[in-house]
Amino acid sequence: MSYRDIITIEPGKRGGKPCIRGMRITVYDVLEYLAAGMSHQEILEDFPYLTEDDIRACLSYAADREKASLVVKA
Repeated sequence: MSYRDIITIEPGKRGGKPCIRGMRITVYDVLEYLAAGMSHQEILEDFPYLTEDDIRACLSYAADREKASLVVKA
């Protein structure tokens, strides 16, 4: 599974933020829930249209973004 198959970016939706499968829930939303201490199961119960793959895609997307933002000191 690649997050590229799940995470979508549409200029007119949620201000162009990365969303899950074209829905209005953003990667940021899911990451914020996880950071607040919600478990995957709690998120899936609160948002039944999400899947475990969606949550993992958000984490993978965030990891790639973080890796790309690393600054190497000379």
